[in-house]
Amino acid sequence: MNGVLIVNKPKGYTSHDVVNILRKELGIKRIGHTGTLDPNATGVLPILIGNATKISKYLIEHDKTYIVQMKLGEKTDTLDSEGKVVELRDVNKIKQDKIESVLNSFIGKQFQIPPTYSAIKINGKRAYEYARKGTTVEIPPREIYIYKIAFLGYNENIIKFRVKCSKGTYIRTLCQDIAIKLNTISYMKELERIEVDSFKLEESITIEDIKNNKINIESNIISIEQIFKNSDSIILDENKLKRFLNGVQLTYKLLNGVYRIYNQDKFIGLGVINNNLLKRDVIL
Repeated sequence: MNGVLIVNKPKGYTSHDVVNILRKELGIKRIGHTGTLDPNATGVLPILIGNATKISKYLIEHDKTYIVQMKLGEKTDTLDSEGKVVELRDVNKIKQDKIESVLNSFIGKQFQIPPTYSAIKINGKRAYEYARKGTTVEIPPREIYIYKIAFLGYNENIIKFRVKCSKGTYIRTLCQDIAIKLNTISYMKELERIEVDSFKLEESITIEDIKNNKINIESNIISIEQIFKNSDSIILDENKLKRFLNGVQLTYKLLNGVYRIYNQDKFIGLGVINNNLLKRDVIL
């Protein structure tokens, strides 16, 4: 059993909790995920099963899309609903066009400072370890990209919006930065991840489905071949296949990148071309 399973992670579960549940249900040890989704967040969590754990290096770079709810007038130490309220402020009436203007101002490349309660490593320690001890450390900004951002609603000091962003974007920090431009404070109240690249929420299965055996898990697994359907293919004859599998680099004057490898009609796995040389990468 090799491929990707799209799980709709519920609130309160860690990404590792989901991995452990699937290990137990499937009896397979080689299971992982493509990047942590916070316990208080919900939504798309791609789970890698079997040999698909080898393709994580390609999937962790994927862009992501979220539905976000941020609460104005309150700030927590963690910048989300799990933290302790550290500041309250009256919120003046804000018009929709102002909110939309501020949201649109974040589209494009920018530098973002991750929150103090994050897993970023500073001098060998996680940032949250310093924060829990009350120690102040300087967290360097990181480059992110906001591709799309759309206003979805505003009611009772809660702004709802959808955002498509690059890997490494902290939505908690984005909420804080939006609030600053609106001359107020905020925290991230709700977060739902609806897309990780081509993996969409509507294609996901739930933890309850898995635990109660309501679905055939294997039929919901997306094969490695399907995941890389947009990559070009290379067909190897028996001689070249043997050399390829033994680690010999083959000469192909093709563009650098990942290729699907076949022997006749049989999918063998993935190869990578770099400087006209094809080498093995993921073999099924």
